[in-house]
Amino acid sequence: MRKLYSFNMVTLDGFFEGPDHDISWHNWDAEMNGFAEEQLSTLDALFFGRVTYEMMAGYWPTEMALKGDPLVAAAMNRIPKFVISSTLTEPEWSNTRVIKGDIAAQVTALKQPPGGDMALFGSAQAMATLMRLNLIDEHRVIVNPVLLGSGTPLFQAAERRRLELMD
Repeated sequence: MRKLYSFNMVTLDGFFEGPDHDISWHNWDAEMNGFAEEQLSTLDALFFGRVTYEMMAGYWPTEMALKGDPLVAAAMNRIPKFVISSTLTEPEWSNTRVIKGDIAAQVTALKQPPGGDMALFGSAQAMATLMRLNLIDEHRVIVNPVLLGSGTPLFQAAERRRLELMD
């Protein structure tokens, strides 16, 4: 069975985005870009909630992304994408399928065949849904040295859960 992990950047005070979906505080440098390239090379699928999907779909297929970050853009455009959404009907980004209805059954079926990992990027609401359904196998969190004071908490409405630090 393939592993599904969540990957997020978070502030020291626990927010994964600031007000109005602000992520301008993300620390993205050469080291982080190398990490992103390495991480993407192991993935067979990407998962998003609708809001994160629309942000990603609005950037990665563009000429700016293809010229400015060709390796990451190529991977983001090539890898199959799944959007957990009750409102998105016609995804425009290549290799994208919408998951609605019985999310547990659909995601469980996607995890069954052998293959590489699958990752949920951003998407705190989708992450909360997948956590309630016990479908996330691992959380990968990068803490940025910034305090926002307000925004969207990474773990929304999370039940008490003991986690094991892996690295």
